Amino acid sequence: MNLATTAALFVATALMEITGCFLPALWLQGRTGAWVLLPAAAALAAFVWLLTLHPAASGRVYAAYGGVYVATAIAWLWLVDGIRPSAYDLAGSAIALAGMAVIAWGWQRG
Repeated sequence: MNLATTAALFVATALMEITGCFLPALWLQGRTGAWVLLPAAAALAAFVWLLTLHPAASGRVYAAYGGVYVATAIAWLWLVDGIRPSAYDLAGSAIALAGMAVIAWGWQRG
């Protein structure tokens, strides 16, 4: 699996995790009905399944995924929450993605 495919899979994984946590938060805040718990559970199940699709050891997958999660959460902040990311948000995301790239590149080498 190349780096672009790995990154795309991680973004899909992050979207499932964020969705699986965001929907129950909306319910707990009284902004929607309990029906959102079903798609939230499905999103979290998809999140776990997506993590298993990587050929690397789970610890490496989780470590690399963390970098993509940070960047995806900042994108969510902007696109869903409507809050424009600060320069610090963007710099932190770039650093996290650089760490992800190093880890993923390394697992593909041996």
